[in-house]
Amino acid sequence: MISKTRLLATVLALAVPLATTACAPDVEKTERWATTENTNVKIDWDKVNQAYKDADGPEDLEKRINEIYEGKEIISISVKDEDDKTQIVTGFFDKNTSGSIDEGEQIFTIKREPTAEGAQYSTQGHGAYAGYHSPFMSIASGMLMGMMISSMFRPTYMPMAYTTNAGRVGALSQSRSSYRAANPQRFGPASKSGRTYGGNKSTPTRSGGGGRRGGGGFGLKRAGRVSRPTRLTA
Repeated sequence: MISKTRLLATVLALAVPLATTACAPDVEKTERWATTENTNVKIDWDKVNQAYKDADGPEDLEKRINEIYEGKEIISISVKDEDDKTQIVTGFFDKNTSGSIDEGEQIFTIKREPTAEGAQYSTQGHGAYAGYHSPFMSIASGMLMGMMISSMFRPTYMPMAYTTNAGRVGALSQSRSSYRAANPQRFGPASKSGRTYGGNKSTPTRSGGGGRRGGGGFGLKRAGRVSRPTRLTA
């Protein structure tokens, strides 16, 4: 015969795991659904592509890109030239202010490569924007364009590497705030910033205005040169 004390101890031992199991679904449910809502801000890719074509240099490009972007974050820019004038431009959120492109920070890359007629470039989205991929767009040596691209057709072209540094972030934020204040119809209460993203079609526009930029031309700086869109002959 099993004593009453031993029987009670056995019942209690079995009851503890059952109680723990009964609570598990609630814990699992809480962890599974405790996620933040997707709030990725839409990017106008047509304007991004046009900004690259029009830019006077890397600093001018990052200024234009941040005027296009309607979110709160600042987009950093990395420009790296490879062999044979192949260029990779990367837009990224420098979340840890490391000054480098770390995992999960990429927003887009623009690849420019030479062709027999001149050059071509395409844009690829990354992360939340991975659904966008542009066709290759032609750059002929006689096209009207900014110094960042037109310099590559010059014999004296000097490749360089550039990445937005921490000291530029504050200046970019202030510049963008001024730009948004001057364009209330776009960034006011009726702003189209929201929870969608993708490649909305729009008429390409020149963002950021003209004039000489702090970044200068892409390559060697020449005394007395004024940065402006340049028409080259083949």
